[in-house]
Amino acid sequence: MRAFQIHSSSAEESKFVRKSLVKFNAEHVAEEIMNVYEEINLNIKNHEGTIIGGLNSAVCWNWIEVDILWVDQNFRGHGVGSKLMNEIELIARQKGCTFIKLNTFSFQAPEFYKKHGYKEIAVIDNAPRGYKHYYLMKEL
Repeated sequence: MRAFQIHSSSAEESKFVRKSLVKFNAEHVAEEIMNVYEEINLNIKNHEGTIIGGLNSAVCWNWIEVDILWVDQNFRGHGVGSKLMNEIELIARQKGCTFIKLNTFSFQAPEFYKKHGYKEIAVIDNAPRGYKHYYLMKEL
């Protein structure tokens, strides 16, 4: 048998791999949600127009995945993160999503998400070293 070699992918080759997976997925996922993908990015500004918090997420099939939630340190504990999480939950419901998922580290905000009804579905210890990596979800 011939030996296979690994190569770094060009942008075009990466696109081919992605399209190949999407084609495979289409054979298994309901057609009405197969092409559902939409980025939803929100922010909150102070009275000077400076961003004090933001949330980056994406609707994918029947869920929203929150990629980033950030609140300026000076505004933590003032409801900024809660407003953003409440808004993305409202959007998720409007779009017919059945759950929201996200991940966070032990030095970030796992308890904040749990307070908002998120359930821990997995934890990886020592990722990064000395901390935990939490995966959480909330059914809608």
